[in-house]
Amino acid sequence: MNVLVVVLNYKGWEDTIKCLESLKQQTYVKFQIYLIENNSADGSAEKLEPIVADDRQIIFDKQETNTGFTGGVNIGIQYAIDNDFDAVALFNNDAQADKNWLKNLVKAAEKTEASMVTGLLLSEDGKTIDDAGDVYTMWGVPELRAEHKPASEAPDAGYVFGATGGATLYRTNLFKEIGLFDEVFFAYNEDVDISWRAQLAGYKVYYEPSARAYHKHSATSSKIPGFTTTQVFQNLPLVYWKNVPTRLLLPIGWRFFLAYHMFLVWKIGQGAFVPAIKGIWRCWKLFPHALRERRKIQRSKVVDTAYLRTIIWPNLPVKSFNRIRRLFGVKYQK
Repeated sequence: MNVLVVVLNYKGWEDTIKCLESLKQQTYVKFQIYLIENNSADGSAEKLEPIVADDRQIIFDKQETNTGFTGGVNIGIQYAIDNDFDAVALFNNDAQADKNWLKNLVKAAEKTEASMVTGLLLSEDGKTIDDAGDVYTMWGVPELRAEHKPASEAPDAGYVFGATGGATLYRTNLFKEIGLFDEVFFAYNEDVDISWRAQLAGYKVYYEPSARAYHKHSATSSKIPGFTTTQVFQNLPLVYWKNVPTRLLLPIGWRFFLAYHMFLVWKIGQGAFVPAIKGIWRCWKLFPHALRERRKIQRSKVVDTAYLRTIIWPNLPVKSFNRIRRLFGVKYQK
């Protein structure tokens, strides 16, 4: 399997250098790296260019505009499709890969029917879990599976709802069938959206814990105040409007309405009123786009509601539940 590993840099050249060093140590050899400099305007291009200039394994693409995570990785994905790569691996520039990360992803893809294979994403020090496959809940809220649990409690390998866009292998045929990442998301929850679209089209997602990587959480987005809040309030409803099948709209919808507005009150209490309202306003402006996409996605759906209920968690994510408890002054008890 010939793989293109896509890495996106935005104002994080120091992390990117460490990321590239870890990828260069991979035991799997049939891959190239496609490094996209997403118009950082902080000298990143000048810092990275001498490092990659003479490296024939790395393709360096400097963009003139910042197209976000979705627009950036789509450039790499399209290159992989145009150049007949079997798969694309997306890898965050603020992560570092275990030397067997790519080998174990490829091995899992070849032994299963999965079109997406994600690994075990750990904290930077390797002690706790950052993500072990994504979850979608009946509350319309996604969850990073096993987040913050000790690394020793990582779940066993198996099929999951979705995969993080930060360290996952995708077969290029999947993108040919369902399309690339939706660029209106820009960043955040775009991986939940594409996981939904893959599941509805009948494709499987597999989690392989032996494919390990180490993540410096939110190293890029934390540099922009309020950015994460705006993007989450914009994108969570887009995921719901586009992907949730008709029979699940009401069962998920009323719960999502409650959770979304509870989060809004919580964010206002944190002093994040402006970025939250900004995200809600953007979301409503994108409603016509979501409806157009919904028609296409639901027409191509091949799975039934009974199957979807088996992969959607019934409960509100633990992290979200604890936020609501704090909102009402209820102490959390372990």
